[in-house]
Amino acid sequence: MARAYLDHASSSILRPAALEAMLPFLTGNPGDPGRVHQEGRVTRVAIEVAREHVAATFGSRPREVVFTSNGTEAVNAAVWGAVERGRDSHPRPHVVTTAIEHSAVLEACRRAPVDLTVVGVDHLGRFSAEEIAAALTPTTALVSIHLANHEVGTVQTDVPAVVGAAHAAGALVHLDACAAAGHLPLDVVGLDVDLCSITGHPWGAPKGAAVLFVRRGLRVPPFVVGGAQERARRAGAENVAAIVGLGAAARELAEVLPAETDHARALSGAVWAAAGAVPDVVRHGDPDHRLANLVCLGIGGVEAEPVLLGLDQHGVAVHSGSSCSSELLEPSPVLEAMGVDAERSLRVSVGWSSTAADVAAFATAFPDVVGGLRALRNG
Repeated sequence: MARAYLDHASSSILRPAALEAMLPFLTGNPGDPGRVHQEGRVTRVAIEVAREHVAATFGSRPREVVFTSNGTEAVNAAVWGAVERGRDSHPRPHVVTTAIEHSAVLEACRRAPVDLTVVGVDHLGRFSAEEIAAALTPTTALVSIHLANHEVGTVQTDVPAVVGAAHAAGALVHLDACAAAGHLPLDVVGLDVDLCSITGHPWGAPKGAAVLFVRRGLRVPPFVVGGAQERARRAGAENVAAIVGLGAAARELAEVLPAETDHARALSGAVWAAAGAVPDVVRHGDPDHRLANLVCLGIGGVEAEPVLLGLDQHGVAVHSGSSCSSELLEPSPVLEAMGVDAERSLRVSVGWSSTAADVAAFATAFPDVVGGLRALRNG
């Protein structure tokens, strides 16, 4: 039985262009890019070319690109660096974030010895620039927000206003674009943020490489120390193959993003048409300002885990909750913050390689699985 993979928001299939670029550094050249011999110089050039591709695709300058191992590291580096920088002015800096940030953001903020304000959201998962501005204090060192939500797909329209208010108060802004990158246009310089984290594996880049953009002229202490790699902004041996693959995937993305977005919107629309035809199924998130590739469903009367297992038995892979939620399938903090049912969410996400056949498999299996589980519940 052919499988239908509809969990691209967790991780997507590697793009062939990325694999082709990676192969010479997986099977051949072992050179350390910090060395002056020929192998090292070849590797250094490959990394810098990848840096240029990533910068061009996401609207930054190449020197603003810091390669990390994954999006979680990029987020932690941004939060920790901004907080430590803020200690130069106040021993206990203030940080503002929102209740539906990714766990990497929230846990990084909570671990740091800071005064933390967590701003709420409405029932569609939207934060308010006015509420964030009202939370700012003279000791605010960082405002950390996301561009699009990783679980319900809501795209935040108040980002420019938040950036303006934070900068007026003297605070840095970190934008978590890990869910947004690869699915909508991203212009880091145009958004005027100070720090921005992205990861590539949800849109066809390899695992093992991600990016923290650091605005030109900004100096924040490095989160990972012990070497001078990445211009002393992130220590440790570079994952050359993954970085090169990320660059190649970014280069391809720049050419195909509009077409892939239209394709994803059509497929996710078909997902919702099939799911919405089942009684007592709702869609969470902003219906107008949302990621094209993602649908978050609320299913009345049944828990998420048996729905996941039932779909999996029918050859359909989906997910419940965020991309980094535990295997315990705990209630969704995002949906709890939105004030909707947090126990019964299903996230269906398409990607660059998804097909109409994948969605058709879901459309066939979903009513049967939900109907069967509800029949069991009712005896």
